[in-house]
Amino acid sequence: MSVARHIVQVHPRLLLAIAVGLVAGFLTPAHSPVTYCLVGWNAGVWTYLLTIWLMMYRANAQDAKRLAETEDESARLVLAMVCVAAIASLVAILLELAGGRGDAGRLWRYAFTAATVFGSWCLIGTIFTLHYARLFYAEDDDPKALPLRFADGQTTPDYWDFLYFAFTISVAVQTSDVGVATRAMRKAVLAHSLICFVFNAAIIGLSINIAAGLAGN
Repeated sequence: MSVARHIVQVHPRLLLAIAVGLVAGFLTPAHSPVTYCLVGWNAGVWTYLLTIWLMMYRANAQDAKRLAETEDESARLVLAMVCVAAIASLVAILLELAGGRGDAGRLWRYAFTAATVFGSWCLIGTIFTLHYARLFYAEDDDPKALPLRFADGQTTPDYWDFLYFAFTISVAVQTSDVGVATRAMRKAVLAHSLICFVFNAAIIGLSINIAAGLAGN
């Protein structure tokens, strides 16, 4: 089975989000290619987040394990593509802000910027949540071999546990009270921490830029 066909079968929500993003990008009455891309990106990201969060809300530990077991190496490809695209959205935001002149539409651009950055940040945490679940359940059922050690001794975590772990890293760039016990998991945590450091620094910089712009009015 080809990688493309496997992605279609295993990641239908991602394909739906891409389709929504493409349609929104083409239909938006924008005046620059960057704006087209950002509108499409926002539509796709928020579509994906809402559908995947709904799935996570309804899922239990067995559902998380079953989904993790259906994924293979294409999960790494999806992870890499999403991370690159999310970082690229930051560059696009800088171009969009730099291209906006005058007071007309300034507040709209700032709101659009905030939605884009927050959506991309949430996307990174959510994609890593799925990745951590896959890495966790790819190991044997022996509790001594578990890649993550939860403080309450949980050996069958659900998506809430993985969301807690992933977004703790996204917010604080640390693992809090969850132990990381395997090399593969440490590599994933390191990549997640570096990406979120870039995002957090960008968010601070953009916030200062927007505050300065509003104060200058």
